[in-house]
Amino acid sequence: MTTVRKFMERHYLHFNSREVVAAAKAYEKHIESGGKMMVTLAGAMSTARIGRILGRLIRKGYVHAITCTGANLEEDVFNLLAANDYRIIEDYRGLRAEDEKKLYDQGFNRVTDTCIPETIMRHLEKRLIGAWSKAAKKGERKFESEFLFEVLSDKTLEKHYQIPKEDSWMLAAKEMGIPVYSPGWEDSTTGNMFAGAVWRGEVPHHQVVKSGTEQMDHLMRWYLDASGYNAAKEKAEKKGKKADKKGKKERGGNLELSAPSVGFFQIGGGIAGDFAICAVPTMIQDLQMEDVPFWGYFAQISDAVTSYGGYSGAVPNEKITWGKLDVHTPKFMIQSDATIVAPLIFAYLLGD
Repeated sequence: MTTVRKFMERHYLHFNSREVVAAAKAYEKHIESGGKMMVTLAGAMSTARIGRILGRLIRKGYVHAITCTGANLEEDVFNLLAANDYRIIEDYRGLRAEDEKKLYDQGFNRVTDTCIPETIMRHLEKRLIGAWSKAAKKGERKFESEFLFEVLSDKTLEKHYQIPKEDSWMLAAKEMGIPVYSPGWEDSTTGNMFAGAVWRGEVPHHQVVKSGTEQMDHLMRWYLDASGYNAAKEKAEKKGKKADKKGKKERGGNLELSAPSVGFFQIGGGIAGDFAICAVPTMIQDLQMEDVPFWGYFAQISDAVTSYGGYSGAVPNEKITWGKLDVHTPKFMIQSDATIVAPLIFAYLLGD
């Protein structure tokens, strides 16, 4: 038995700690049974360097799609290119307004205890403007993540790496060919850069970057493939055609899905989680598609409290009424700091 797993199974026996182990075991069982997993990232997980272990999890085949905020999308790349230039403020809670102004004047943008240098933002901006402009000239349109994948494919960028490329989850996602969705990307540094580039005329129009609803369309189609729905539907249609030839008009009952559906591992709350999980009710309720499976596993790590009435603190069962989860879907709600809990669950899965 591995060290992390052994420690967790011996000591994490009650309350949130027990839930952590249960969620990890169910995640592992879901994957071993042939299921896929969507991981959503909210908060400043990339700044917290989740890529060090998430990248390994992606490469092992335990993650099949990611939905994240624009900040998490870009900050993994910021970290890849400028980690040595970051400044850590250990006593960040004691900073005065005057201290914050000094950091601003020095060209730093603070995320709790971590300050990101403005220089790396300008470096990436130049490369992105080049990619956006080139796409516009060709009449191409892409997702935000696809533009970053294009930038990461440039061999001239490698000399700027300040951390091992294995520590970047974006590089891992690119290597493994998994989709990365970033709803609400406009609320990010690179989203602001894009708006500025269009304003200045460096990029001719806003349509170069695909919209959020186009991301939802792509996500739903990905889900139908990943859940086995498309394969089951094709099989049922072939069976129906054969039945017609024999003079039978009935098409049969529900689709027979051969594998567990897609699981949902949510870090934090907000748009990253809510956008992705809505793919299923959109197909069932808005498109009125029959036999679409609910999410087959659900776990969330959040420090939000249910009594405050926020979505991020809603218990999993509430999602049943929205057509997201089924009564029998394995559900786990871990109320804790995701920067502590997520690496533990990932280490458990990786056998550390």
